[in-house]
Amino acid sequence: MTTMESLIGLVNRIQRACTVLGDYGRDDNNTFSSLWEALPSVAVVGGQSSGKSSVLESIVGRDFLPRGSGIVTRRPLVLQLHKLEGGSQEYAEFLHLPRRKFTDFSLVRQEIQDETDRVTGKTKQISPIPIHLSIYSPNVVNLTLIDLPGLTKVAVEGQPESIVQEIESMVRSYVEKPNCIILAISPANQDIATSDAIKLAREVDPTGERTFGVLTKLDLMDKGTNALDVLEGRSYRLQHPWVGIVNRSQADINKNVDMIIARRKEHEYFASSPDYGHLANKMGSEYLAKLLSQHLESVIRARIPSITSLINKSIDELESEMDHLGRPIALDAGAQLYTILELCRAFERIFKEHLDGGRPGGDRIYNVFDNQLPAALRKLPLDRHLSLQNVRKVVSESDGYQPHLIAPEQGYRRLIDGALNYFRGPAEASVDAVHFVLKELVRKSIAETQELKRFPTFQAELAAAAYQALERFREDGKKTTLRLVDMESSYLTVEFFRRLPQEVEKADNPAASNSDRYAEGHFRRIGSNVSSYIGLVSDTLKNTIPKAVVYCQVRQAKHSLLNHFYTQIGKKEGKQLLQMLDEDPAMMERRQQCAKRLELYKGARDEIDSVLSV
Repeated sequence: MTTMESLIGLVNRIQRACTVLGDYGRDDNNTFSSLWEALPSVAVVGGQSSGKSSVLESIVGRDFLPRGSGIVTRRPLVLQLHKLEGGSQEYAEFLHLPRRKFTDFSLVRQEIQDETDRVTGKTKQISPIPIHLSIYSPNVVNLTLIDLPGLTKVAVEGQPESIVQEIESMVRSYVEKPNCIILAISPANQDIATSDAIKLAREVDPTGERTFGVLTKLDLMDKGTNALDVLEGRSYRLQHPWVGIVNRSQADINKNVDMIIARRKEHEYFASSPDYGHLANKMGSEYLAKLLSQHLESVIRARIPSITSLINKSIDELESEMDHLGRPIALDAGAQLYTILELCRAFERIFKEHLDGGRPGGDRIYNVFDNQLPAALRKLPLDRHLSLQNVRKVVSESDGYQPHLIAPEQGYRRLIDGALNYFRGPAEASVDAVHFVLKELVRKSIAETQELKRFPTFQAELAAAAYQALERFREDGKKTTLRLVDMESSYLTVEFFRRLPQEVEKADNPAASNSDRYAEGHFRRIGSNVSSYIGLVSDTLKNTIPKAVVYCQVRQAKHSLLNHFYTQIGKKEGKQLLQMLDEDPAMMERRQQCAKRLELYKGARDEIDSVLSV
C-alpha cells in the first residue's frame, strides 16, 4: 500500500471510529474540537436529476443507490470507501447495523430506502440525520464521500414550501466547512450559468480552491454541440480541472449492465470521441476517483500538523477527564476497601478546608459566636424579671413567715436562678446554629468531592454517617453548654455578695436605711445587685459557650467525623463493599466512552507517526 493510500485509509478509519463513538456531530466542544471536523471529506452537491447518484455508483463500481424521479436522496449519506487487497470479497456495512455484512448490493439499496423512511416516513420530507455506509472493495480508492439531497427550486406535491430553503441550508452546513472538498455536479445538457451546484460552490468557495467541477450527461447533448468550453475552463474556471463523466443510460440501468462494463464503455466513449479524444486520459469516473484521492492526500499532508495538535490536545483532555472519573472498580475486597477509604479521605480533606478557611463556609461558625450569641444574650427578658414588682414578689415569697434580717439571701438566690435559666435558650441555640453550619459544610464538601460523583449509593451512606456523627456531637455540645449554665447557678461567686453588707454599713444614715428595708428603694437595690451579677455571668458565658461548642462539635467534626463509619466499614464483607460502590450508570458509560475515544486518538497518533515515517 502506498503512503497516499495509507494516509487516506487512516483518515477513513479515524472518521469511522469518531462516528461509531458518537463524536461526529457533537457540539459540546469548541470549533474544530471534534476530530471529524478537522479531517477532510468530499461532499457531492448538485441539482435534482443532475446525475449525482450515477457519479457515486461509477466511483464505487456498484449499483447500490435508490433511484426514481424527483427527490430521491432525502438524508445525507456518508459513504466511506475502504480499499481491500485484490481478490477480497466486496461487502458493505451500515453504522446502524454494525454486525451485519451486505454482499448483495441490491439489499444495500433497499436498506438505504428503509432507513430513510424510518426517519422521514414514506413522504418526500428530508432529514439532516445522516446514514453512515462503509463499502469495502478491491475496486475502490480510500475515500469519504457525502451524498447530499439534490438542490431544487420548487417544492413538489407533498412537500412544504420551505423544502427549497431546508435543502440548501442542509447542503450549506456541510460545504461551508473549510475542510470540505466540494464535488459540484452539473449536467452538460444545461447551461453551466444555471448550475445550482456551481452557484452554491461559488458562494462558499469564491476562490475555487475546494471545488471540483464534474460535468455529466455529455452523451445526451444536442448533436453538433459539445462542452469543451466548460471542460477546458473557458466558461467557468476552477483551480482544479473539470472532469467529464458518462453515466449509464436508463436502458443500461434497466438491463442491470455491470458497472465494470459501464466503466469500459465510458472509457471507449472518450477515447473515440472527436470532441473529447484529446482529453480522454483526464475524463471518466476512474480518473475522478484518483484525482480526488490525490487531492485528499495533499490536503491531509497539509493538515497533519493541525490534526496532530488536535489529537494531542484531545488526549490531554481525555486523560484529565479519566483522572476525574477514576479507574474501574476492582473485584478484590481489599482494593474496594482501599477505594472507600480514599474516597473518605478526599471528602475529609475538603471538609477540613472549609473549616480552616481554605474554602468558604467556616467563617459562618465564627459569626454564630460573634453576632448571634451576643445578640441573643442582649435580648433576654432580664428587665421584666428584675422589675420592682417581680423583685418584691420573689423576695417576699422567699422570706416566708420570717422576714430577712440583713440581706434577703434566699431572695437573691431565687432571682439569680430565675435569671440564669434564661441563658439556657441562647446556649442551645448556639449549638443548633453551629450544627446547621456543619451539616451544610458536609453537604457542600460531598458535592465538591469529584471522586464521589461516581458513587451515588456511597455518597448517600457517607452523608448519613456524617450527619449521624454531627447529631451525636450536637447532643454532647448541648449537655456541655447547659452544664456551664447550671454551674453558674450551682455555685455563686461569693466575693461579689460579701461586698453587699459592707456597702449597707457604709450608708450615711443606718437607721434610715434600716427603716427603708422594706420600702421601694430597698427592692431596687436588690434588683440592681442581681443585674450586676448576671452581667458578670453573661460576660463569662459569652466566652465559655463558644469554647464548649468548638470543643464538642467543631473539633470533633474536624478530627473524628467518620470514625464510627470507619469501624462499620471494617466489618463489611466484599459483597457489601461492592454494593456501596454501586457506580452511577451514566458515569460508567461516560468512562467507557472516554476510554474508547482515548484509544482512538492514541491509535490515530501512532498511525500518523508510522505512515509519515515510511
